[in-house]
Amino acid sequence: MSTAQTPQPDDTAGPPGAVGTPEHPERTVTQPNAPDATRSAGPAERPDPVPWRRRLLVGLVAGLLAWGLAALLSPEDGAARRLGAAALVAVAAVAVQHLVLVPDRAAEERARRAESLLAETADTVRGGLRRYDELRHGLTRHTEDMKQLVETRLVPPPRPAEPEPPASSLVRIGSVSDLAANFAEVLSPGLPILSTFVRLEMQRVIGHLSDLTTLTAECPGENHDWMLTLTRAAEKSICATSTSVDRTFWNSEPASRYLHAQAEAIEQGVPVRRLFLLESARELDDRLLRLCEEQEVLHIEVRVAVLPELPPHLLRGTTNDFIVYDEAVSFEIDQDLRDVNIRTRLIARQDHVHDRMKRFRELWEAGMSLRELEVRVDDEEDGTWMVDRG
Repeated sequence: MSTAQTPQPDDTAGPPGAVGTPEHPERTVTQPNAPDATRSAGPAERPDPVPWRRRLLVGLVAGLLAWGLAALLSPEDGAARRLGAAALVAVAAVAVQHLVLVPDRAAEERARRAESLLAETADTVRGGLRRYDELRHGLTRHTEDMKQLVETRLVPPPRPAEPEPPASSLVRIGSVSDLAANFAEVLSPGLPILSTFVRLEMQRVIGHLSDLTTLTAECPGENHDWMLTLTRAAEKSICATSTSVDRTFWNSEPASRYLHAQAEAIEQGVPVRRLFLLESARELDDRLLRLCEEQEVLHIEVRVAVLPELPPHLLRGTTNDFIVYDEAVSFEIDQDLRDVNIRTRLIARQDHVHDRMKRFRELWEAGMSLRELEVRVDDEEDGTWMVDRG
């Protein structure tokens, strides 16, 4: 009974590859290079004619009801008025259904874009995880290669019964930079300056490792890192001397870490002995006494020796600072004429270490214990001890 022209499904489908509706032409975007997107959507994007049939049926029923009501309420009206009222009600019913029930195409488009974005994000995350796995596996392989290289080139092979292995079996200085560059390539943080820093640090460390194949290594200045690492590595004993040159060292931050490492070594059963060597009896004061008492609290055995008061045969020999670890490695610090620490050396030659231990035992036996030091300091303060006065 309705005379309104009903829209056909073909009017709203739009051309293939277009997004939008005829009511919103500004949203129509032609994508000539993306035919797969429209094909993948398939018939789901084409309007279903069944809802339109249902709407028309509802409109027809509404028109018939309007026709019947008009005939009952106003029988005097003509057929034309009742027909117009019925048509108007039918068209209104169809229009209301179209406006209320039509799907929100903009919302559907936003949902599709959101799904596409989530899919791209998931692909990106999966790609990043794959690259991370590849980098981790590559780093593991490279680490194993470097470990094998270090074991085969830095560690001397076992000595055969006949001749000694040739010197060429040890690492060559020319290969140190290559090995450092390989490590830097694996451990590089990405920034050029940090990559260069890693390469230089690895070159320095590997250079020291190669030097130790000759049982000797050295570096400029005072190397606290070597001292701390050797303290943690010691398993049998630590025998150290301390001269007047490093007296200010005990008030520094590295000294705190050094004493803490020695306390941990003592807890592991490693005895620590320290011998303070004084150039004059004038250095026997309360400050030295407190320093010795603080170290004795940490269970460090302490003795003090005044060099001018030693027997003549003990005055011949080195008085530089040295620390012997496990009676196998000597850590030594050299000073210049201004008593400035200019060089740190590690020496593992057995003859040299033997001489250092012999020197330490002789000076240790000639030194004063803490109880003797307390009496001596009291005598110095009272003026009753006159040795080395003048």
